[in-house]
Amino acid sequence: KDTDILCLFRVTPQPGVDPIEAAAAIAGESSTATWTVVWTDLLTACDIYRAKAYFVEEVPNKPNEFFAFIAYECDLFEEGSIANLTASIIGNVFGFKAVKALRLEDMRLPYAYLKTFIGPASGVVVERERLDVFGRPLLGATVKPKLGLSGKNYGRVVYEGLKGGLDFLKDDENINSQPFMRWRERFLYVMEGINKASAKTGAVKGSYLNITAATMEDMYERAEFAREIGSVVVMIDLVIGYTAIQTICHWGRKNDMIIHLHRAGHSTYTRQKNHGINFRVICKWMRMSGVDHIHAGTVVGKLEGDPNTVKGFYDTLLLPSLKENRGLGIFFDMDWASLRKCMPVASGGIHCGQMHQ
Repeated sequence: KDTDILCLFRVTPQPGVDPIEAAAAIAGESSTATWTVVWTDLLTACDIYRAKAYFVEEVPNKPNEFFAFIAYECDLFEEGSIANLTASIIGNVFGFKAVKALRLEDMRLPYAYLKTFIGPASGVVVERERLDVFGRPLLGATVKPKLGLSGKNYGRVVYEGLKGGLDFLKDDENINSQPFMRWRERFLYVMEGINKASAKTGAVKGSYLNITAATMEDMYERAEFAREIGSVVVMIDLVIGYTAIQTICHWGRKNDMIIHLHRAGHSTYTRQKNHGINFRVICKWMRMSGVDHIHAGTVVGKLEGDPNTVKGFYDTLLLPSLKENRGLGIFFDMDWASLRKCMPVASGGIHCGQMHQ
């Protein structure tokens, strides 16, 4: 149905397991079924709520790998909750004995369900208006070395980079509040560098302040302090979890702050081609959650990236609607229900010497 959530799994069954049976088991476990028959099934409208594996096909040129298309009733999921969505879709099924490997390749989220999420507050246009930069890519860099600098030297790097022509700099994923540089010290010196560079160049400048911390209380404290000293953007890491990401995005919307997401940790479950989650799905979840930008990879640099796959990620984040294009890894038509664009950030060891590539 148009209101169903559709998922595409890449299934590698164990030897002797029929792929259709494996697909049916995945559909059941991720909805109403369990490991045995229970009498309480009679108390539930299982025909309505049970997920349905409606199509299975072989993966081209991949022996013993199959695409399983599964439809989920929208009422199985709490509105506006990535945590609940993922608890069902990827909660238990990846440990099934019947499958050797399992990968969530793509999802189609229906219009009505998407409307329960806030999406990005700023999006691409608003950020360009704030920076007053149009007609060219925004230029940024990450402070290096990522660890070990004092607060004063960190701020100096920010100033030199912004004065030299960058639009912004950013903290790296693992710079939080270590003994060599506590977060408050870093924030103050960074803002000093930003203000000096803006005065020197006459251009709007910025730096993404990483507020990732051990608890939400700590993250709120850092976010509020960043806002109070004049920052318009804060940064979080993917590893903080879906609930924390959505919480900070709600805070950012209320406080007119841009939220930058570093995809730290994603490769632990996105890089393997036959098991885990395709990063395209993470892009969809993060756009729904409300992050304004996310690292989406690039074809050159130190990190892996296939041209068509990366273009599929960028389209997922930027387009108002998606059309099926298997060459780009997009398996479903999908309307984004007017959720704003999420800015993809090219990242991973890239530099000006690679522009010809």
